[in-house]
Formats: sequence, C-alpha cells, structure tokens
Amino acid sequence: MRQLGIPGAWVQEPKIFTDRRGGFHEWFREAEFAAATGRDLRLAQANCSVSVRGTLRGVHFADVPPGQAKYVSCVSGAVLDVVVDLRVGSPEFGRWEAVRLDDRDHASVFLSEGLGHAFMALTEQATVVYLCSEGYAPAREHGVHPLDPALGIEWPAGLEPLLSAKDAEAPTLAEARERGLLPSYADCLAHEEQLRKNSSARYGG
Repeated sequence: MRQLGIPGAWVQEPKIFTDRRGGFHEWFREAEFAAATGRDLRLAQANCSVSVRGTLRGVHFADVPPGQAKYVSCVSGAVLDVVVDLRVGSPEFGRWEAVRLDDRDHASVFLSEGLGHAFMALTEQATVVYLCSEGYAPAREHGVHPLDPALGIEWPAGLEPLLSAKDAEAPTLAEARERGLLPSYADCLAHEEQLRKNSSARYGG
C-alpha cells in the first residue's frame, strides 16, 4: 500500500494476473494492510453503490469517535475518488487528493476516520463497493458540499454533476466548521492511536 499525501489515506495498487480466461488480483490482505497502516480494518458494514455517469456523491464523513473508516474499490466502470482532510487542526486541513479507481487497474483507497470521502462516476455506469469500520448511523453522518469553491476540488471537465438533494444542500467547509460539525484532528489522532494499540496487541507487536 502506498500512503497518499494526506496523512491517514492510502492507495492499494494490486498486481493483476491475467491469462486467456480473464484476470485475478488480491483485493484485500489483512496482514499487509496492518503492516502498512499500523491497524486492523474492522468490518462492520459493506456497501455497494451503482451510479450513472456524472453522479457525484459526497463529501461524506462521520463524528469521531468512532468515525467511519472506508476501504473503497470500483468493480465496474470508473470513478474519480477523492479524499478530503476535514480534521480541524490538521496541517493538511482543507486539502484534497484524487485517485482514479476503475475495473482495469483495480486500485483501492483506504481513508481513516475523520477524513471526508467523495467520488464522481466517469463511465456510463460505475459500481463502487466499500468496506466500513462502523455501520451507518444517521445522527453521526455529515457532509460538506462537494462543489464548495473553498475546497476547490477539480472534478472532471465536461461532466454535469448529478447530486442527491442531501448533498446539494450540504454546508460549505466554512459553514460546517462554524457549526462544529467537523472532527477534531486531536480526537482523530487519539482514536487512531487506540486502534493501533488494539492491532499491536492482536498481532503481538
């Protein structure tokens, strides 16, 4: 796994084995994940999202603790997957990073608790699956408007963003901060440290 420029986010770029029958790759391997991130991936919920071209979902995040870490893959079509640092007090606060996920290279993105997540479908139809460390809890779920100029996410040109009503009504980054919705960087670091201790105890580190 390769760490992205935003601390707490990684991309998995698997080796793909192909022959005349098709292809095979390892989507997730627990030991390698723990070695790279220093923690386990607790699986509480698995989601599958099917989107038409131009669909823009996010920027979503959850209260920390416990937050909601995600391991995201595109199993059909292609999306532009975006990680946003929403942790108040983080040196990278407000920064975003994008990774193309598709059914050719089969890369996956892991983002830790407190980071925001969004993606846009680039193909006529795109299917995204993601493993979540916590189940969906509406009272703890929040969003930041993905087209907020202050974030300045560079979504693909020539695609008209198709947003849900909820995402279209999401606050800007500044508004979310003013309302106290954004996670604290200190709280996120403390939560991650506890997760690492739990993982170390499990693996005998």
